[in-house]
Amino acid sequence: MGSSLELSFFAIKKSSTLDLTLYPDILDSMKSSSVFNVFGRSPISPLQEHMDKVYKCVRELSVFLQEALREDWDAASSAQKTVVKLEKDADLLKRDIRMHLPKSLFMPVARTDVLELLIAQDSVANKAQDIAGLIIGRKIVFPKEVAAKVVDLLDKSIAATKLAHKAIGELSELLEAGFRGAEVEIVKNLIRKLDELENEADSAQKLARRELFKIEKEMHPLDAMFLYKTIEWVGDLADKAQHVGGKLQILLAR
Repeated sequence: MGSSLELSFFAIKKSSTLDLTLYPDILDSMKSSSVFNVFGRSPISPLQEHMDKVYKCVRELSVFLQEALREDWDAASSAQKTVVKLEKDADLLKRDIRMHLPKSLFMPVARTDVLELLIAQDSVANKAQDIAGLIIGRKIVFPKEVAAKVVDLLDKSIAATKLAHKAIGELSELLEAGFRGAEVEIVKNLIRKLDELENEADSAQKLARRELFKIEKEMHPLDAMFLYKTIEWVGDLADKAQHVGGKLQILLAR
């Protein structure tokens, strides 16, 4: 005697009006078949949702840093937990996208390009979590000569992430336009502005390092070392946001 799946197929052949809900095994089989998955859902919306979490995570660093500068470590700890939660939310979305991304060739963009863009986006949130963890873990105190420069650097890095977020938000329109026409120019312009912001962040990073260099001999060597590391990582945020733009540019080129 044949399996229930075979019997279900036989029943379907016998009746064109068969209620498939009476045969959940064959219905599940059909849903998981290549016919049902070949036109899998677009990865664009999940990518945008992921980037939204990434931007919120980075934006929360501004709240965190203000509390750290006031040395209100309870408030800073609360803000740091928000950063960690947002990073975890982004990480869960990343895993979900990876697990459910169709392997079909009928995707609006190449699967490898989507995965590389996803990794680039996720690295921004990871760095934000690293920054908050370093500052709260060491209870880093920022000398007033350095504090203003670090705030300016963070503002530029957040602005770069915001611009990357905006560029990813244009993916839906890009898809509708078939990655051609005026919409491509809009995204290319956003990527150019992102490059400019990254350059501004580089300059702000140099100024922060210069201010720290002036006073480092007055500090404990470990305190100075971790401050240099903090300045480096805050600048890395802008670099990673620019990298998101670079991966988006690859999509345009193809």
